[in-house]
Order: sequence, then C-alpha cells, then structure tokens
Amino acid sequence: MDESVLVIKAEKYLKEIAADDISLDNIYEFDNFKNLYLKLDDRLKTLKELRRDMEIQGYGSPFASLNKYGNKVIGEVSLDEMGENSRHNRMFRNKANAKKNILDRVKSAIDSHQIALGHLNQFGYLKCDSCYKKYSISDYIQSNGKCSCKSESFSFKINRQNTYRIEIIPYLPLSGNYLVLMSDLSKYGRSSFKKVINALKQERTGHVKTISTLFRYKDSNNRWLRKRTTFDSEFVDNYEEELRKTYGKDVRIEKLEFHRTKPAIIDDKHARISLALGYVRHAENIILTIRDDIFKRKLTDFKRINNYDEIFHKYNNYTPNFIDAFDTAEIERWRENKINEKLRELNYLNRHNELNRSLKRDLKTRDAIERTIFENIAPALISWDIFRYFLTTSVSNRKLTTGPFPYIRVELDRQQRKVFSKRFPKVTDILSQFTDIKILDVEEKDLILYEKFKFEKQMKNSNVKFNHPALGAAHLYLNSDIDMEKISNSLYVNESKIKKEIKNIESIKNPKTDKSKKFLDLIKK
Repeated sequence: MDESVLVIKAEKYLKEIAADDISLDNIYEFDNFKNLYLKLDDRLKTLKELRRDMEIQGYGSPFASLNKYGNKVIGEVSLDEMGENSRHNRMFRNKANAKKNILDRVKSAIDSHQIALGHLNQFGYLKCDSCYKKYSISDYIQSNGKCSCKSESFSFKINRQNTYRIEIIPYLPLSGNYLVLMSDLSKYGRSSFKKVINALKQERTGHVKTISTLFRYKDSNNRWLRKRTTFDSEFVDNYEEELRKTYGKDVRIEKLEFHRTKPAIIDDKHARISLALGYVRHAENIILTIRDDIFKRKLTDFKRINNYDEIFHKYNNYTPNFIDAFDTAEIERWRENKINEKLRELNYLNRHNELNRSLKRDLKTRDAIERTIFENIAPALISWDIFRYFLTTSVSNRKLTTGPFPYIRVELDRQQRKVFSKRFPKVTDILSQFTDIKILDVEEKDLILYEKFKFEKQMKNSNVKFNHPALGAAHLYLNSDIDMEKISNSLYVNESKIKKEIKNIESIKNPKTDKSKKFLDLIKK
C-alpha cells in the first residue's frame, strides 16, 4: 500500500472511532454488553493490522531515510540548487512527521482498546444453565456461544469480586487523541494526571538485561582480532567462560558493559497515558456531580462564590471595542477596574480593594478542597484498583491474562510498592458520603502486598486449593485494623470464605503437625 494512502486510511479510521461515542447505558444487559465488547474487539483487530502495515513500511523510524538528504555537498552549489534541496528536505521531514504521529496515535488507540476490553472481561461472565461452567466473554465468543456440554443456554452474571472500573471506558483515548484530551483537562485535572503518571512510572530496582563485551582473541592463523559480542542476563556470572568456550583460552577482555533495565509498574508509555486519562477524566465527571454539594457543606456562602466566579469569567473573556485590540496592557487594566467595580457593588471588596474576610476564607477553603480532594480522586481510585488487583489474583492469572492493566508487572519490588504507602483518607471519606463508590482507606498497602507476594512463594508447591479473592481479603484482614464485615462488603467476598482462607494461611505459615512441618521444609528448599 502507498505510504500516503496508508496515512489517510489510518486517519479516516481514527476519525470514525472518535465520532462514535461509547455508551454504558444498560451495560448490565447481556446484548448491550456483548455488542460493546464485539465493537471494541473488531476495532482492535483493525488497529493492529494498521500498526503491522505501518511497521513493515518503516513508520517506526521514519527519519532514517533523511540521512542522505544532509548538508554534505561536493563542489560548488548554486543558490537554486540549495533552495531545491531545502524544499525536498522539508517535504520529506513533513512526511516523516506524519508517519511518526499517525503510528503514535494508532499505538495509543490499541492500548486504550486493550484496557477497555480488559475491564469488560473482568466485569461480566457467562454461566452455563446446564452444567454451570463459567465462561469469560472472550471465551464465550471463541466457543461460538456453545458450552463444552453442548448447551447453548447461558446466564449473564456480574463478577463483583474482580477488579474493574468500566466507567473509565468512555474517557479513554480510543481514537489515539490523547494529546487533545490532555489539553482539555481542568487545572486540578492536570495536576491529578501528573500524579497518576508518576505513580505508574515508578521503576523497580534495575537488573542486568544484557552484557556487552569488547575482546581480543587469536584466529586459526594465530592473528589477534578484536570483536564485540552481547550476552543475555543468564550469563551474568559466566560470560568469561562462555567467551573462552567459543573463542579459545587466549581471550582478552578489553571492555565490559552491563546494560540494566528498570521496568515501571505499567511498562508501556501509551498504556500509562491511556489509563491516567481514563481515570482522571472519570474523576472529573464524578467531581461535576458532587462539587456543588461539597461546597454547600464546606463554604459559608456558596452563592457568593458563584457570583464571584461569574464576574471574573465574564470580564476576563471580554474585550471592549473602544480599546485597541493590540494594546494588551490597557485591556488588562480595563478588565481589572471593571471586576473591582462589580465586586465593590456587591460589597465583596472594602474601600481598600481588599476581599471580605469571609469570602477570602471561602476561597482558601475551596482551593484546599480542589488541591487535597479533587486532585487526589483519580490517584486514589487507581491506587485502590491496582492494590485490589494484586491482592485478589493469583500469580498464574497475572501471567496468563492481560487483565484490566496491560503491561503491568506480575510482582512488584520494594521500590514499586512505595507508591501504595500513600493514603487518601479525605478522598475515601468524600466518596463514601457523596457516591456509591466503595474503596477502603488502608494503611501500609505496600506492606500488605509484600506479605501477599511472600505468601505466594510459600504456597507455590502446596496442594491446597485457594479462593484467591477470599485469600486477598484474608491478607487484608490479617494485616490491617479493618473489620471483616467492611472488607467483605468492599471486596464482595463472603465472610465464611475469608475465615476459611485465614485458616489456610495459618496452616502454611505455622504448621502444627510434624507432617505439615516437614512438608513446609520441603517447599522452602
């Protein structure tokens, strides 16, 4: 396919996606759920085909072909030739930029669709009415709506024990327009976005990925030759031995380089941005619905604050006709005088042009609410969701399924777990008062995850069958001061199942019989 045709095709398809709004209305009905899933899945396949075609045509490194259009000249060059070269260079650069930008958008759209499908997969499942076998929506579609027992009768269920937040789906950059969406964020939305991105970028302690060696060796003619080679991380301790095996015992290493990698919690740029935008824009929507109620409770005069905002908005966006449009200083002076005049009319200013004490106090209170609560809603939600995901899933589940967070690490190290040490008690309190969102204010989430990961290693070779959502709830109960009833309600796990997993944890951590102790010793070895 011609390069320009491919760019136009991709741009047209992304525009179609942008024009098609995602609706979660009646998502609890299977037909609506299935139709949304199929639509997103079909789009994802098309986007992946576009990415493959682009990568085949070198869209990943579009500026490589410009090297031959440099400033190197041989002999004398006329002004006309220089101008022609400059025009060619500019034309090729514009094409290269177009390729780079469209591939970037397609990659963002792919990650956004993967996130949306991951949350839908976690949200609902199908249960066979005959044999009661459970199917995820992806498995159900793959089996053409037929159970292994040949039955075609299913019931649609919501899996409340799983981690998902389908409300973020309409707010994801599904058309790859993440730059546009970022620019549309509110002031506290931008601060919130930075906080989420910084959390998802938290890197683990670096480990060796590859080793580069520059060495000399003797060939069959007894001549010394110099060579560079690279080893994978498995050869960290025996790279010298491997060199001598291949190039003989006379190898002399001249230079050695260890290339380290520091993977982040979400180890993909576009996935991080898509998740951050989804959560932040969803949080902004929550704020719109509860903002006035919060201010009415926290401020002494809510109506006065609204009048104050209206005056500023009206005159800061107005330019009088009798002032030269280019005279910005005069326009700003006029605006300031007009605002002060209106504020004085409403008795919001005294004769010294100072704000009333109570109004000033309300403005500070509002600013504090925006800074400590509104900015932290998205970080609090994603922190809780990722914490819950690790807490209630098994290692194999995190390895084998994409889940709601593509490119997430299977396990977090101490450095990455630091993100979860931050608490959001004010946000948790506000959400519980004004919404039906259930998140818990958990102290030292990082240490609870540490205990969970440590236990996963201990239980690795045991034959005990665990209920992983209940196991996560049990870890939360054993390592916090939260009531079991509250944990049960928040994680949608029956208390009897939590108690059963507490016994399983104790039997593995503290075996009572000699047989159990011997078995535990074998596991540790």
